[in-house]
Amino acid sequence: MSKKTKEWGSISRGYFYKKNALDITYKVCRAILLFGLCFLILQPILDKISVSFMGENDIYDGTVISIPRNFSTNNYRLVASDFMLNYWPSLFQTLIIVLSSAVLQIAACTLAGYGFARFRFPFKKFWFFCVMLIIVIPPQTIMSSLYLNFRFFDIFGLVKLITGEPINLLNSVWGLLLLSATGMGLKSGLYIFMLRQYFRGMPKELEEAAWVDGCGKFKTFIRIMLPDAMPMLTSCFLFSFVWQWTDSFYATIFLNNYRMLARGLGSLAERYAQWYAQTRVFAGAGGVSAFAPVGETQMMIATGMLMCLAPLIILYLVAQKAFVESLSQTGIKM
Repeated sequence: MSKKTKEWGSISRGYFYKKNALDITYKVCRAILLFGLCFLILQPILDKISVSFMGENDIYDGTVISIPRNFSTNNYRLVASDFMLNYWPSLFQTLIIVLSSAVLQIAACTLAGYGFARFRFPFKKFWFFCVMLIIVIPPQTIMSSLYLNFRFFDIFGLVKLITGEPINLLNSVWGLLLLSATGMGLKSGLYIFMLRQYFRGMPKELEEAAWVDGCGKFKTFIRIMLPDAMPMLTSCFLFSFVWQWTDSFYATIFLNNYRMLARGLGSLAERYAQWYAQTRVFAGAGGVSAFAPVGETQMMIATGMLMCLAPLIILYLVAQKAFVESLSQTGIKM
């Protein structure tokens, strides 16, 4: 081996050593950064899980940090009781209402998104600008008009002409379903925009081939476009379901007569204070304050939050594959 070859060999080995050292350093830094970000996201949830299994003594014990010393499931039984959340009937009612609303909303937004992506009609850009306004303007700004429209609901005066007075759709699930079915539900503008962008990225040759085979526009939409857009539809459905599951704005207007988990969670502290006063003071515990301790109240709130989040976590685990696929395809097609 010549002297020159040895020199090149030593130089190349030094280059590869340096490159491997940089790669290892990059991977270690990336792992530390990802671990830190994941910990910041999961740490509040882990704290709530720990608190939900603690007993009353563990809350005020400074030596108990994350692992309960007196492990107990009494908090879950208490929060699920009829006096607190009335969990199982509320869960069933919330699931039916939110599922129906999310399905209607995604169906309406899919038709609107496909229309904006593929068809030409008068004032198309203006109507799409109105869709963008739905995203930008918060629903609280139209609360007064929304309240009046559904308190005296009428369609071109026909209802008043037939029945003599308009319909009151407040405190009724039909008002929420009507908003969802007409593409005016919670975050509908965002779903229309996402689906429009997805349909625009699909090749027009697919539709042209279907038209050559004898399919009409509606049949092409049902048999060609919808199956290909299923990952994006799943993603939009998950967003719609989650946002409506935790919504309190529309629930306050339309769902006061229904036991919704989000509304029950908002009044959980008051319910626990009432329960505490009845069981501790009125039961003859002399010298006990009528006000519920802050630590125990926060323990009940943490338990209720976990019970409300549990169905959403299960739903995400079931639809995780389609959700991740929709994100990857959106990055390619958009």
